[in-house]
Amino acid sequence: MKNTDIRILFLYVLFFFVAGCSTTKRNKQEATMSKNPQTTKVVTDEFQIQNLSADELNQLYEDFNIVKTAALQYELYEKAIKVLKNSNSVLPIKNLENQKIAYVKLGDASNDSFLETLRKYAEVTEFSDADLNSLQAKLKGFSTVIIGYHKSDALWKNQTFSKEESDKITFLAQNNQVILDVFASPYTLLSLPDFSAVKGLIVSYQNADIAQIVSAELIFGAIVSKGKLTRTTSADTKENFGLTTEKLNVLGFAAPENVGMNPSILSRIDGIAERAINERMTPGMQILVARKGKVIYQKAFGYHTYEKEIKVSNSDIYDLASLSKIIGTLPNVMIAYDEKKLNMQTPLDSMLPIFKNSNKKDITFKELLSHYARLQAWYPFYKKTIDKKGNPLEKYYSKVSNENFAVKIADDLFLRTDYQDTILKIIVDSKLLPKKEYKYSDFTFMILKAYLENVTSKKLDVLAAENFFQPMGLNNTMYNPIGKKDKNHIVPTEVDTYFRHQTVQGYVHDLSAAMQGGIGGHAGLFSNSMDVAKMMQLYLQKGNYGGKQYFSEKTFNDFNNCYYCSQGNRRGLGFDKPQLGDSGPTCGCASMTSFGHTGFTGTMAWADPDKEIVYIFLSNRTYPNESANKLSKENIREDIQSVIYEAINDSVKSDN
Repeated sequence: MKNTDIRILFLYVLFFFVAGCSTTKRNKQEATMSKNPQTTKVVTDEFQIQNLSADELNQLYEDFNIVKTAALQYELYEKAIKVLKNSNSVLPIKNLENQKIAYVKLGDASNDSFLETLRKYAEVTEFSDADLNSLQAKLKGFSTVIIGYHKSDALWKNQTFSKEESDKITFLAQNNQVILDVFASPYTLLSLPDFSAVKGLIVSYQNADIAQIVSAELIFGAIVSKGKLTRTTSADTKENFGLTTEKLNVLGFAAPENVGMNPSILSRIDGIAERAINERMTPGMQILVARKGKVIYQKAFGYHTYEKEIKVSNSDIYDLASLSKIIGTLPNVMIAYDEKKLNMQTPLDSMLPIFKNSNKKDITFKELLSHYARLQAWYPFYKKTIDKKGNPLEKYYSKVSNENFAVKIADDLFLRTDYQDTILKIIVDSKLLPKKEYKYSDFTFMILKAYLENVTSKKLDVLAAENFFQPMGLNNTMYNPIGKKDKNHIVPTEVDTYFRHQTVQGYVHDLSAAMQGGIGGHAGLFSNSMDVAKMMQLYLQKGNYGGKQYFSEKTFNDFNNCYYCSQGNRRGLGFDKPQLGDSGPTCGCASMTSFGHTGFTGTMAWADPDKEIVYIFLSNRTYPNESANKLSKENIREDIQSVIYEAINDSVKSDN
């Protein structure tokens, strides 16, 4: 064995003794190891380093400081965490649309990183009842129960299951599909009399934050189990035993160095974000960067409003504005295209018969999605429904909901039910622009919404949830979040003084989408950076996510193509693309294969297949009003994107 290999293996063992502990505890552990012949024997027997000199061993020990880096910790934990039982292939958890997941904590140490990461993959409900019968009653209806055993990493701590903990595991496993995750030494299992009823068994070794993150990744298939036991711990878990699990092609987590990114350069994003907040370009924001399928930067900055009452968290949701086009509507259009219900030359009157005798009947599907159809940019539908002072007219609105006024616009404001037909009729009858050239239009996706609902006989929100949000675990992505999510986790977008006359929070900011009951083909979705990143990763993987092919690679390639670039139109089908000249939506450093979209409320989602990058920026720059758009004028989103590309350093070792 080469000395280089020996050094890595030795560090690997030392890591599980001392990583994650305080300096004082680490010093105590080091002293314990040096005085403990049995520990020394385990290390030397496992890695055959008996023949190294004292100087070589000292050098190895000094090299241990590299274990403190997050990049190495991710690498070590991914190689070490073991699956010892996987009955009925309970691991990884998939088919999320059919799952209802509960979590029960055991042990005396923190579980924050584990639970937080689990919830980035799916909705997970935590229970902590001491009474077993009461706990089981609450678990009724849950498909899977994850039990996390979290113990202190200190060597001298007693890492054994108490009788109460053992009884709880046995009871829950006999009545539920249980995955037991042990954040302690595998020898801890010796104190568990019986785990035969447990369906999934994972040994994660330590309770360090990164161990918790990596273990959650494994549970949902972002990584596979590779580890093997080095000692027998029971009749069922003998030496060299360890199961391999399936990888599901979902987003995981890593340090920047793991995927060839420079963390020092990447940290400059913080300064740009803080400048935007300090100069009142937006009260707060979420920023996420992923590369090669791994989230390497995810932060929340600032507050919900300038009053600084609620800090932004990564679980808060923002009004996506026009990102709704590519997150909610476009993937469903791709399915229709994949199923050959549409083709590039399908005329609009074939898509929707209401256009049969209109001036738009011959617009093709390709022209429509490329914003090359001579459509008006938008129409102020709301202005016909208010008086000169901006107050809603009684002819169109009611303060209470009933059969005739069922479209909720905001708190205590309901639009006439039959006005939906009026909106589409206005689009049908609108004039075409005189010249055929690139003109961005909200009409495109309003038409696509009408098409999808007509051809599927389902509302767009139901369609998007069933086809994508539920199976992909986008549990923070929804239309009309009021009543579905805690209002303190919904970021407000505007203080409306011209139409709704209230703070717009949990209701879509876009006026046309509001008049469609908050469900527009062009706007209406709320989400957070993690969920948006999942959808962009789906596109980056050409329709594949979580082990499922949602639409074909060919369909994605057809949509991610610029058909009218030679005419000065940069757009793909539904996607925005990099600028053809000096100005445009990106930093100018993204490849021409990249794609994405921006949104009026101060949002951006962009993916680059060439560099395997996903970049998400969410903000509420429209609060308290939309008039000053300094965020765009100062190129904040583009400057952050520029830093991301500058941080790429593919000479850095990457295992992905």
